[in-house]
Amino acid sequence: MMTLKDIVVELWPLHRTLASDGTDQALGIIGKHLPVEANFTIETYAPGQRAWTWQVPERYVVEEAYLEIADDGRRIVDFKKNPLHLVSYSVPVDRVLTWQDLEPHLYYSNERPEAIPWEFKYYQRNWGFCLSRREFEKLSRDVQYHAVIRSKFVTDPDQGFRVGIATVHPQTGQCAVAGTLLINAHICHPYQANDDIAGVVTALEVARRLSQRPLPPGSMSVRFLFAPETIGSICYLSHHEDLIAEFKGAMFCEMTGNRNSLVLQHSRQDNHLIDRIAQYVLNQQGKEFRQGAFREVICNDEMVINGPGVDIPCISISRWPYDEYHTSDDNPDIIHEDMLVEAADVVEKIVRIFASNYIPRRTFRGPVFLSGYDLWVDWRVNKDLNRALEQIMLHFEGKESVFDIAEMLNLNYQDVWQYVNQFAAHGLVQTQSIPSNSEPM
Repeated sequence: MMTLKDIVVELWPLHRTLASDGTDQALGIIGKHLPVEANFTIETYAPGQRAWTWQVPERYVVEEAYLEIADDGRRIVDFKKNPLHLVSYSVPVDRVLTWQDLEPHLYYSNERPEAIPWEFKYYQRNWGFCLSRREFEKLSRDVQYHAVIRSKFVTDPDQGFRVGIATVHPQTGQCAVAGTLLINAHICHPYQANDDIAGVVTALEVARRLSQRPLPPGSMSVRFLFAPETIGSICYLSHHEDLIAEFKGAMFCEMTGNRNSLVLQHSRQDNHLIDRIAQYVLNQQGKEFRQGAFREVICNDEMVINGPGVDIPCISISRWPYDEYHTSDDNPDIIHEDMLVEAADVVEKIVRIFASNYIPRRTFRGPVFLSGYDLWVDWRVNKDLNRALEQIMLHFEGKESVFDIAEMLNLNYQDVWQYVNQFAAHGLVQTQSIPSNSEPM
């Protein structure tokens, strides 16, 4: 059976840009590793279309790209050997240049002088090559160079910009009133393993687990968006504005494979239900973790999802920072299976609580005759729950969710959820879905 790191290795070498053959291949691989219950589909958007204030990007095709000494043809960098040598979305070039003309188009990393940096010009049309600082320093300033980039920007709608969507429903199928939880990970960044194939694989594993062991009836559905960074979530949401109100919360997964503690970046709301559930789960892990405010850990699609006019409360789970970021050193060697699995465990637990949570509203008057409904809990079986029975009943006023009750009374969420479900089974409480952010609790 393939490990999560095996899937990282499978995805890593593809030339994954905003829209490219490598990105399409990556989406195909993700679909191959998802069960049929995940309902995986791929959507295509025509280049040039408006996506709110943005524009759907063209497909980027590179036939060849290299830099050589003009006199003898000795190659300095070659796209075929490593796609990172080419600045992503570079325009076509075929020029003989002096050092003075060439130097502004060369990129290297001072922090990691042996590595090739990853650079991109997605939205500012230009061109360039990347190489290690060591190679840069060896280049002669007294010769001429031949820069060749044979690239195309394809606007054919049939070869448009693509995103992948997987949707896992609870047992007995979708519950429309419960809404949906969104999980996002980005598939772009060629030859980068931790940023963000690690996040993709973590989300993929959670989708597989939810398919194998579905959430209980009445829970939220969980939608997974595998898309290029920023513009992917913009294209998806701008083409599905009717779905925005259905999303009760969101989570971004990225950089989960390196050796560092997990870090929770809070939503824009900071203390939303999804923030508190994430803190609860991470505290339960019993391991060190870090926290940061919205956009203060690592900036990504939460600015779209939790941003103006959308504002779906969105947290992120990552292991930022790491030294190899945006260089050729971000490769499968820095990815660790136990880190990927631990991140998937945390994300899955957050999902299972957030998606199953609801608001109980009583239908009874006076204290419930617990023994008469088989609702009394023996203190020898669960002492903490036994001591809180009356307090739990006092919170059935349709104002607090099951998680709120567990949090206020310092009880295990699963214990409280199972107990409150027994009241619901007897018709003693009605269950209400968690409101969307446009309907604050």
